[in-house]
Amino acid sequence: MSDTILTNARLILENEIVHGTIAFDESGIKAIDHGLSSLPAAIDVGGDFVAPGIIEMHTDNMEKHFVPRPKVFWPDALAGAIAHDAQMAAAGVTTVYDSICCGSIYGAKDYRRTIFPLMISAIEKGTANGAFRVEHSIHLRCEVPAENIVEDLEPHLGKSVVRLASLMDHTPGQRQWRNIEHLRTYNLGSGEKTHDEFESDVKLRMDTGPALFAKNWPVVVGMLNERKIPLATHDDTTPEDVELGVAAGARISEFPTTPEAARHAHKHGMMTVAGAPNVVRGGSHSGGVSATELTLDGLLDGLSSDYVPNALLQAVMRLHLDHEMPLHKAMAMVTRNMADMLGLADRGRLQAGLRADILRFGLIEQTPVVRTLWCAGMRAF
Repeated sequence: MSDTILTNARLILENEIVHGTIAFDESGIKAIDHGLSSLPAAIDVGGDFVAPGIIEMHTDNMEKHFVPRPKVFWPDALAGAIAHDAQMAAAGVTTVYDSICCGSIYGAKDYRRTIFPLMISAIEKGTANGAFRVEHSIHLRCEVPAENIVEDLEPHLGKSVVRLASLMDHTPGQRQWRNIEHLRTYNLGSGEKTHDEFESDVKLRMDTGPALFAKNWPVVVGMLNERKIPLATHDDTTPEDVELGVAAGARISEFPTTPEAARHAHKHGMMTVAGAPNVVRGGSHSGGVSATELTLDGLLDGLSSDYVPNALLQAVMRLHLDHEMPLHKAMAMVTRNMADMLGLADRGRLQAGLRADILRFGLIEQTPVVRTLWCAGMRAF
């Protein structure tokens, strides 16, 4: 097991960026030096950035490979997961929590209910057979006001790949979809529903959602806490939303939609995560608060790719180049801070003794380009 040595690199460390050399192998990071190496085996990276591999805790991206177009179901689940894995590696991600929706909010025929067990099985099979380039875990997106949430959730709670769960409520008029016009644009624009189907669905969900949420919340929270699965809230909008999550034992607030919710989450010791696409696009697609605004106000701890994997590295560079955030601090929002949030003490930093998840990237003007990726010391991209 020979060392990989990268020299003439801009190393993104925890508190600074240094011009130097890093050595690592499959056992971990061996050494970091603030000088250049003259060893014949050293790879001159020409001043490229070298950073910890990105940690992604909430991506819906795998679903696109199972349902690539509305009502089109891909027949090979494992092939879909492998394609998703390659896309995550190409985005510089070495640790990914695949967020999979549990609980149908559109009725028993909702495609998400159909593919839910298939997606979990594909991650288990790919992991067991060494089919993936990067490390995968499962993040259960628990749609609390779903009629079938308890029966769908229960069979999967004991699986070792399940390492995070978030508590969601996408009832129209609540949280992310408090402005129903944004939901209308989302549903009709995606082709998922006709106008009449949308109107009928909104009425049904607004009529049934609150009662189902009240009924299912204590049961779902109890099931997750019994299994000691870490909890996150989702789309917190009001201080009351945050407090409900805190009482359930949640320690992460995903995608707070208002500054008040993000501020209240910090007050209660929760870490906050928002969408990297929000930073890249300059705003939320569903009317929520600007993630850049939250970051600059000190109310955001981490970024998630949500629905665009390569948005992570783009968002880091936007914060650095457009908003003058020191690069090591911007990079921490997709590495160190995420590792701390998820309890992953062995990664997220370039530090001797830690796992060798290593990302090398360059820039073309302001666009980051992933050159090479190593996951646990093994070449992944």
